[in-house]
Amino acid sequence: MTVYSKQSIPSIEEALPGRKEPVSLSGRHFVHSRPILAPFPDNCEVIYFGMGCFWGAERLFWKSSGVWTTAVGYSGGHTPNPSYEEVCSGGTGHAEVVLVVFDPALISAQTLLKLFWESHDPTQGMRQGNDIGTQYRSVIYTTTDEQYYLAEAAKVAFQVAFQSAMIRAGKGVDTVNSAVTTEVRSAPDFYYAEEYHQQYLAKHVNGYCGLGGAGVCLPTELPVSDRVKVSY
Repeated sequence: MTVYSKQSIPSIEEALPGRKEPVSLSGRHFVHSRPILAPFPDNCEVIYFGMGCFWGAERLFWKSSGVWTTAVGYSGGHTPNPSYEEVCSGGTGHAEVVLVVFDPALISAQTLLKLFWESHDPTQGMRQGNDIGTQYRSVIYTTTDEQYYLAEAAKVAFQVAFQSAMIRAGKGVDTVNSAVTTEVRSAPDFYYAEEYHQQYLAKHVNGYCGLGGAGVCLPTELPVSDRVKVSY
């Protein structure tokens, strides 16, 4: 039996093979009963966030006004239709992510990004607090050029804000030089997690939530940078 590293993503050759069949789902959000499966309303956009354990992260977004629906799943790795146990083994390369479907007329991508950056610590690499492993890494997977531009600009802004906060707090040089490790890319394949993970904290109100920010706010004004054309 292969033992995978908790700190490095396996190559496609090393990754678990997965399966062709997707997980069986009810297809309805436990909180508001809207669909969690495409197609979604034409006026909505989709973006994916990974910020540690997906249970608490999903609740953060489904409670946000303007978010139409949410779901949890696996993305960013190699294994098709993985199980939760396979993802936790480190053998898939996937991160635990939240699919966020939102109406940009009611809530902006920038507002969602602010929630993302301020609700976890994006400098921890392959972990989030006591949750250690590649599945807990920080990621933003975008579906439009505008989302990608905003995510990259926010990453730069948060890095500067984080380092400034560490200097003001008199932290050691290693902490001050900590880099934001968030992966920003156009969205790869997304595989839904099992039914019991969907809206987990609505079903288990006292369930585990590992969300915890770095104590740094995302600046309101994002830096101006060259817009990058991304293929979708």
